[in-house]
Amino acid sequence: MRGAAMSLTAAASGLVVFLLSVSVVQGQDDWGGNYTSTEVYAVKGSTVEINCTYKYPSTIKGSQNKVNKTFWFIENSDGNPVDVTTVSEYAGCVEYRCENNICTLRIKNLTESDSAEYKFRIKTNLAQYAAAPGVTLFVCLSVTGLTVQFEPTHANRAELKCQSSCLVPSGHYVWYENGEKSTTSIYSTHLFTLGSTDRYSCALKGHEDFPSPAVYAPRLPSVSVSAEIKEGSSVTLTCSSDANPAANYTWYKVNGNQRLPPLTTEPQLVLSSIQVSDSGQYLCTAENTLGKTSEVIPIDVKYPPKLPSVSVSPSEIEEGSSVTLTCSSDANPAANYTWYKRNQTLPLGVKGSYNFTSIRSEDRGNYYCKSENQYGEVNSSSKYINVQYAPKPPSVSVSPSAEIEEGSSVTLTCSSDANPAANYTWYKKDEDSPKASGQIFTITDFSAEHSGSYSCGAQNKLGRRNSTLTLIVVAGSWKLPAAVTIPVVLLAVISLSVFLWIRRKRASRDSSEPEERADIREECVPDQPEQQEDLQYASVHFNNNRADPLDSNMRAARPLRHTEQQEVSEYAAVKFSSAAPRTRGQDSEEDPAALYSTVNKSR
Repeated sequence: MRGAAMSLTAAASGLVVFLLSVSVVQGQDDWGGNYTSTEVYAVKGSTVEINCTYKYPSTIKGSQNKVNKTFWFIENSDGNPVDVTTVSEYAGCVEYRCENNICTLRIKNLTESDSAEYKFRIKTNLAQYAAAPGVTLFVCLSVTGLTVQFEPTHANRAELKCQSSCLVPSGHYVWYENGEKSTTSIYSTHLFTLGSTDRYSCALKGHEDFPSPAVYAPRLPSVSVSAEIKEGSSVTLTCSSDANPAANYTWYKVNGNQRLPPLTTEPQLVLSSIQVSDSGQYLCTAENTLGKTSEVIPIDVKYPPKLPSVSVSPSEIEEGSSVTLTCSSDANPAANYTWYKRNQTLPLGVKGSYNFTSIRSEDRGNYYCKSENQYGEVNSSSKYINVQYAPKPPSVSVSPSAEIEEGSSVTLTCSSDANPAANYTWYKKDEDSPKASGQIFTITDFSAEHSGSYSCGAQNKLGRRNSTLTLIVVAGSWKLPAAVTIPVVLLAVISLSVFLWIRRKRASRDSSEPEERADIREECVPDQPEQQEDLQYASVHFNNNRADPLDSNMRAARPLRHTEQQEVSEYAAVKFSSAAPRTRGQDSEEDPAALYSTVNKSR
């Protein structure tokens, strides 16, 4: 065992030595010794100095008292004092320096075996004196040798123990809570409650400036994400928590209130090729012997739009109704939508919808939408919008449209734009039962008894429209409607007047005799050959155009031969009209127009 010293210096290595500064004076009469401290803490490998100021009586019983020797000693196993300079273990490491009644012990390159109680002794020519008790030297392994250990004692309480590399007697400790000195604990152990967020540290009494590292439960973890959380990318979640002792980490995925099995016990959780299904809440727990805490982080995987779905409301679409087209697509972030009819962009409604306030038949067609966000875009499949509407005013045609021979077949055709397709029914005025059903009505062996008004009804579930056609068979002459008859009659009257005026003028010029006038009067009645030369007929053609007034085109025909004049001609006047829109169950007003076909009958 090697000796120790009184005052403290730092060795060249920079290690620090601590002194417990407690002045101690021992004496008897005029004998005495004063140590600056009774306990010294030093770091292994450092140098320590221990000082003692002493005094002694100058005379004893009238005799002069002189100092012969001063030295520092330790006691051997038998309790006998041994000068430290004579101990082989201290060779080369111990020095004395004494002057002015102050004696210093210097020990270099301290080892743990140097821990002992060192005392100062004076020898004079008359007596000797030992200053007791001495100074206890504690050699510690390092300046940071103090640690706090955890030992559970109860369900929610534990004991903290201050550990030192020095053999420090109990009662020489100081405890700190959150940096504040505790006034209730001076021992090497300290009780605390589990789950506490307080920080605990300890120090040796008299050396409070050198406390142990504080121990504490993990603080709330900090969780970070390595990259943008995009579908298919690799994402690393990192959990870190301030704790002493260092925290242990565990990662979980949380499903509602249920914690799923651990994903990893490492601080980092790596999600390679992350998928939409990986979205959710992730929990990181940080735990040490003093407590546990956790933090949740939401993972929201971003991805481009999926294939959009298109819905139409309502599903039976009628003309004039309000119709909404809605486009929806699973996307993160939410998609923006664009509507198209063929390749024409349509104005967007609320949340990707397109609205027809009053849809029309011409709005039917194929529609599709485009869904896009910052990660991509995709088009929906086309959706055909089938607009249903009541029949439009029917149009009626007669075949053949030229001259119709009596006894031939006449075909009436009715057509109307409608969706769903119209059903057609033919009626004859003043007859209760329908004449026919279907778009085409054929009259075989046409004769005068077929004269009359025929109506064509076009009907579907949304409404009905009528169109009326009149067939008239007239024997021996033209029978025209009033709109054509008046101009024709006026033309005939004017032509006849001009003809008579010309004849009269010729007669007055060629003859001045009364007898001649009588001859002229006889010539006023044209003979048969002159009738054959002057007699003309006109074919009148009518166009059924609702936008323009009825017009007629008249053309001169070749003169009739005498045999042709003997033929009896009959005509069929075909009148038709388009009915105005009407509600179901109501008759429509008819707007008549006329079309004529010639029916020839030979004798």
